[in-house]
Amino acid sequence: MDFLMNPLNLMTFFPLVGVAIILLIPRERKDAIRWTAVLTSLVSFFISLGVLMRFQPQNTGFQMVYDAIWMKAGGFEIHYAVGVDGLSILLVLLTTLLTPISIFSAWTAIEDRVKEFAIAFLVMEVGMLGVFLSLDLFLFFVFWEFSLVPMYFIIGIWGGPRRTYAAIKFMLYTMIGSVLMLLAILWLGLSQGTFYLPDLLAKGVDLPLHLQSWLFLAFALAFAIKVPMWPLHSWLPDAHVEAPTAGSVILAGVLLKMGTYGFLRFNLSLFPEASVKYAVPIAILAIIGIIYGAMVAYAQKDFKKLVAYSSVSHLGFVMLGLFALDARGIAGGILQMINHGLSTGALFLIVGIIYERTHTRDLDAFGGLWKVMPVYGAISIIVALSSMGLPGLNGFIGEFTILLGTFESNILGPIFAIVAGLGIILAAVYILVMLQKVFLGPVKEENKNLKDLNWREIAVLTPLLILIFWIGLHPAPFFNLMMPTVEKLTAGLQAAAMAMH
Repeated sequence: MDFLMNPLNLMTFFPLVGVAIILLIPRERKDAIRWTAVLTSLVSFFISLGVLMRFQPQNTGFQMVYDAIWMKAGGFEIHYAVGVDGLSILLVLLTTLLTPISIFSAWTAIEDRVKEFAIAFLVMEVGMLGVFLSLDLFLFFVFWEFSLVPMYFIIGIWGGPRRTYAAIKFMLYTMIGSVLMLLAILWLGLSQGTFYLPDLLAKGVDLPLHLQSWLFLAFALAFAIKVPMWPLHSWLPDAHVEAPTAGSVILAGVLLKMGTYGFLRFNLSLFPEASVKYAVPIAILAIIGIIYGAMVAYAQKDFKKLVAYSSVSHLGFVMLGLFALDARGIAGGILQMINHGLSTGALFLIVGIIYERTHTRDLDAFGGLWKVMPVYGAISIIVALSSMGLPGLNGFIGEFTILLGTFESNILGPIFAIVAGLGIILAAVYILVMLQKVFLGPVKEENKNLKDLNWREIAVLTPLLILIFWIGLHPAPFFNLMMPTVEKLTAGLQAAAMAMH
C-alpha cells in the first residue's frame, strides 16, 4: 500500500489501470477504448500537477523519494527507487501532458486495432515516466528498454508504407546504444559497489580519468543515438515519416528527450572531469547538427520530413547548452527540451491534420490554405514562428539562454555561440519557405473545399499554444523550478574544470 501512496509511483503506474480496463472492453467498442486511454492518461497528468504543487525548488536533492530493495545478489542491492528533482520535474510534466494529447489526436486517424494502439501508448507512458524518475542505474535501464518496445510496434503496425524498415532501423540503432549503456552501468555499479544514484552522487565516482572517460563515452554513445546527434541521426527521419502522427508527437516530444536527459543525469553528474574533457568535441558535433539539420530541412519536399530534420537542428541547441557547462546554458538546454516538445509536437499535429484531409505531405501540393482554413493557418503560423525562435514565443527564450550560456562559457566561448547563431538564421529560412508554400499563393482546385479545424483538433492544440505563449512571455516560473539544482550541478562541473587546469 505504501507503494501506491507515493505520488510518483501512482502517477507512473496509473496508465496500467487503463490497460486493465481496455483489456475488458470488446474490440468493436472503439470510442470506449479511446476514452478510457485518454482519461487514464489525464489522471496521470493531474497527479503530476499534484507532484508539482508539492515540489520545493530550493531543495536540490531528490524529493518524494520511494526506495525499496528490489533484488539482492552476491552482496549487491538493486533498488526500486524513484524521485524527482529540478532536472527532471519539467520533463515529467511534459510526458504526462503530451501522452493524452497524442492519444486524443489519433481519434479518427487510427481505425485499425484501436485496442492494441491504446495499450501500446499507455504502456509506453509508464516506461517514459520511469526513465525520468529512476534513482537506480539498473532500474533506469529497465525503464529505458521498456519504453522502446511500444514505440517499435506503434511505428511497425500503424506506420506508413515503409513502416517495417523504419521500425527495425529504430530498434537496431537504439539497441546498439543500449548494449553499451548496460556494459557501462555494470562496470560502474560493480566498481563503486552500488547502482543507487544518490549514493554515487554523494560520494562521487572514484575512478581514474581514463576509466571515467570510457564510461562517459559508453553512456554518451547510447544517449547520442537517442537524441539523436549528428552523425547518428539517420534513423530519426525514417521513424518520423513512417510513424502515425501520435507516434511522431510522442517520439519528438518525449522519447528524444530521454537522450538529452541521460547526458544531464549521468554524464554531467557522475563524470564531471570527463564532461570537461569532452565538452568541446560534443559541442562541435552539436553545432554541425544545428547547421546540417537546418540545411537538410530546407531541402525537403515532404512536410513531415522537414519537421523531422528540424528536430536534429533544435536538439543540437540543447546539446550545446548542456555542454557549455554553464548554469545559464544548462538551464536553457532543459527549457529548450520542453520548448522542442511543445513546438515540434504541435508541428507534427499540424502535419497530421492536413494529411488526414489531403492524404499528401508534398509541400508543392498545398498553397493558399490560409484562405480555406483560417484557424488552421493562424495556429500553424504561431507554432512555426515559435519553432523559429521569434521573440515573445517559447523558442526564443530557450535559444537565447543557450547562446548566452555558450558565449559566457569558460570552455566554449563566443565562437561557438556565433556559429550556432547561424542555425537560427537558417531556421528562419526553412520555416518561412514552408509557410509560404503551404499558406500563401493561389489555392489549388482540389483544396478549395477543405474543412477548417474541428473542436477536437482545436482542443488538442490549445494546451500547447498556451504554453508556447506562457514560456515566451513569462519564463521565470519554469527557470525557478530548475535553477537551484542546475547551479549545484554546475558548481561540481566548475570545480572539475578548475582541478583539471
